[in-house]
Amino acid sequence: MHSARQRRIDEIGDESRRRILDAAEELFAEQGFERTSFVDIAERSGISRGSIPWHFKNKDGLLMAVLSRAMDRFMDPARYQQSLPSLATLLQDYESWVLSGNSALLFMVLTEAMHSTGAVHSQYQEFLAQHRQGLEEWLRAQRPDGVDPTAAAERERAVAAALTGAVIGMHLQALIDPGHVNLDAALQSLAGLVDENLTGLWAKPATDKTRHKTSKRTS
Repeated sequence: MHSARQRRIDEIGDESRRRILDAAEELFAEQGFERTSFVDIAERSGISRGSIPWHFKNKDGLLMAVLSRAMDRFMDPARYQQSLPSLATLLQDYESWVLSGNSALLFMVLTEAMHSTGAVHSQYQEFLAQHRQGLEEWLRAQRPDGVDPTAAAERERAVAAALTGAVIGMHLQALIDPGHVNLDAALQSLAGLVDENLTGLWAKPATDKTRHKTSKRTS
């Protein structure tokens, strides 16, 4: 009896959380983060205002939960556990999220994070770190045998940061200037460039001395 009652309590809690997230996602997209209050969310969701901080602590925590859930609809890590996806597939999934209509949440959170040193700032740092880590894992899974792991990890970390920045930059351009930015073509172009140069990622880079000599010969 006790376990059945607890399951029912958990189900009610999960349903309340889902309704709060649904309402918050709609309202953030319609009227922005700043203009949306807990009262608005409570009215839209049918859940009492006092229950919202119980589930999400504060408005910043709610915003991060909304963003994470929105991305997981299209890029849930569990989807990629069976087999290693291509970068083109990952970017197609990202584009699907962008086209869902709520991807501007990413920049809404970014704006909050850049003007804060509190919870939303640290949460956004963690959010970006998780996505860089996912790309690092994708790169590591394709690392050739016999490569020095320490040097390889440094290059993979750098490439993951570059890819994250490139994708977010393309996303922002497509939102602001959709008439002149073909997001699908831009993302697939990025995937093609990475595929073409992936084997060179783990090649030993030239030393400063070697680069200097090469520069002298060609000048």
